[in-house]
Amino acid sequence: MGGRQLASKMRKTEALLTDPEVAPYIPQTKALGEGNLRDMLGAHGFVVVKPIVGGGGHGVIKVTRSGSQYSITDSFKTSHYTSFTNMYSALQRVKVKRKYLIQQGIHLARINGRPIDYRVKHVKSGGHWEIRAMVGRLARHGLFVTNLCKGGTLLKGREGLRKSLPHISSAAKSREMRRLTRKCTSILESHFPGIGQLGFDYGLDTNGKIWIFEVNTRPQ
Repeated sequence: MGGRQLASKMRKTEALLTDPEVAPYIPQTKALGEGNLRDMLGAHGFVVVKPIVGGGGHGVIKVTRSGSQYSITDSFKTSHYTSFTNMYSALQRVKVKRKYLIQQGIHLARINGRPIDYRVKHVKSGGHWEIRAMVGRLARHGLFVTNLCKGGTLLKGREGLRKSLPHISSAAKSREMRRLTRKCTSILESHFPGIGQLGFDYGLDTNGKIWIFEVNTRPQ
């Protein structure tokens, strides 16, 4: 099983935010509540609402604000609302009975219109951490989540970087992701001793900035 499992996304995010070098890579994250959602939609235009515990893209909802109009995207289905209040009560019906967080929406780099993100697998073996894989995950047409269980396509990390951001050095971005992985692992290990396997989910926005979306302690 690769050591202990740490389920709460909030606890892991809070640990990483303690490091001033890592903090700028983390999208703004808050607990789901009416005031927080209103504020974050005002600041970012769109956000992702996801369960605090859980993975695989399950229960992930996109909420968008455009002027006084709001929309909720759940898998393929998008619903539109003319007020925040109507949208928020609809959101309460859509989400399952779990605690949720709100994460700043990031405009991901794309390949042929499909967003791509990356999974880096970091495993402790014989007392040393090693990066076992770095793969790009291309979302299925029409979907905003890239998880393979939702029909995404797998490709090599460097290939994904090259095709989605052809004007940026894929070698430099790959190195930055590896460096970030090692740095975050040492932070998480100091906060949560006994972890032995981590899966980092990264996204690069349209400007090539790296964002840490999630760290899974029992990566698929």
